[in-house]
Amino acid sequence: MKVYLRSYGCQANIADSEAIAGILKQNNYELTDNEDGADIIIVNTCSVKNATQNKELHYIKEKSKSKKIFVGGCLTKTINIRKYAPDVTAVFDTNSILKIPEVLETEQDYFSNKKENRISAPIIRSEKGIGIIAIGEGCLNSCTFCGTKLARGNLRSYRIGDIKRNMERAVKEGCNTIYLSSQDNGCYGFDIKTNLPELLNELVMIEGNYKIRIGMMNPWHLAKILPELINSFKSEKIMKFLHIPVQSGSEKILKHMKRVHTVESYRLAVKEFRKKFPKVSIATDIIIGYPEETEEDFQLTYDLIKETKPEVLNISKFSSRPGTKASKLKQLPSEIIKERSVRLNSLYQEYKKGITQNKILIT
Repeated sequence: MKVYLRSYGCQANIADSEAIAGILKQNNYELTDNEDGADIIIVNTCSVKNATQNKELHYIKEKSKSKKIFVGGCLTKTINIRKYAPDVTAVFDTNSILKIPEVLETEQDYFSNKKENRISAPIIRSEKGIGIIAIGEGCLNSCTFCGTKLARGNLRSYRIGDIKRNMERAVKEGCNTIYLSSQDNGCYGFDIKTNLPELLNELVMIEGNYKIRIGMMNPWHLAKILPELINSFKSEKIMKFLHIPVQSGSEKILKHMKRVHTVESYRLAVKEFRKKFPKVSIATDIIIGYPEETEEDFQLTYDLIKETKPEVLNISKFSSRPGTKASKLKQLPSEIIKERSVRLNSLYQEYKKGITQNKILIT
């Protein structure tokens, strides 16, 4: 039976899709890149933004008219898929990936509140030379705007030894770039009495020709491990790339978001990393138009970006996600959100021209 797998979203979702592909192959399913020739289509969804959700639902609705469609990923726990696409064959969540052969065979929905341990699951890499390694599932955050927390739940970190064996396998298979992925790498290990620097110090001991790229970490968790993390980053095996989403330059808005961190903690992290690693590439995320955001709040965000000049700036217009606390707040007019987004993007494009090519490249 031929299966076409379509994936949306972050590196964690891609890692899940690689596991789905590996499990299917192990169970004698034939994977195909030809969706028209497939007997089954599996869609691994993302729940972060409305725009992405709209694309996913349109695709699912259209394909379910003529194909057996199985829907997984974060979106399945944040909305009722069948309300939008009643013809889907079955739905499963992020805690039921190891059961994917049963889902396809029975054509029944599978949901669970118990996290799977997929660290040793068979995989088929989506891109040769890149090893995406999940170091945990869920997070310790309670951000008011985030639908991923509703889908992924609280933190469960994988053991250092299991992660190390997984990475050794990836390096042996020719992966020269290793992505460490989770919902929030900054809080890795807090539930099992370890942390990210301790993990990195073990991983860089692995022999081979590779670089480790560390995924997103929230500023308040980073603050707890900052000196140790800087020390770990001294290894040539670690890419000098830091993704720390500040989301807003307004302390008031950060409190509304339940982001816990302060603007100053973000500033400090940027300052300390740039002091130790002049060629470091800083990435951050900004949400424009969060409910309660005034022009003054936006200006504080604008000024913070102008001051810190992150090399990578991900600007998102606020998306009201079902089930989140922020979805119950009065939304800002779309015209205001669009205008602010244009202004911040213009600033980014302007200062980006002044950043040298060596600065932009991840070293």
